[in-house]
Amino acid sequence: MWYGQYFHTLDNKDRFILPAKFREKLKKLAKKKFYITRGLDNCLFLFDQAIWEQLEEKLREIPFTRQQARSFNRLLFSGAQEIDIDSQGRMVVPGYLKDIASIKREIVIVGVADRMEIWDKDIWNKFYNSNNNKFEEVAENLFG
Repeated sequence: MWYGQYFHTLDNKDRFILPAKFREKLKKLAKKKFYITRGLDNCLFLFDQAIWEQLEEKLREIPFTRQQARSFNRLLFSGAQEIDIDSQGRMVVPGYLKDIASIKREIVIVGVADRMEIWDKDIWNKFYNSNNNKFEEVAENLFG
């Protein structure tokens, strides 16, 4: 559903404009709400409502008696916020999430199939550069 990488800059109100290709896809969504939360690898996750509801259901199925499940759910959901997209396709990155992901002003929005990820540009570049040359090796280990 969401693919590609797009470079943007946060404005003085910590807003960014969704990439044009993503705004086009928004028109086709039945549910227009989005949820933003802490992600993994020092980024933020952005889910549309349908995917968020599926994730929430899966996480509810994990027994809360498991310590790791409790910790993960607490961190994921305590950081989550419903986020609005204005008429110009802009959304705000909440300050506490900016801090969690070490986001300054320049960001990279990455489409990762069922979610979008929001990265600080420098952190994305480090991740990309350290993992790009391992792509084939990882593919072989995952699928080989």
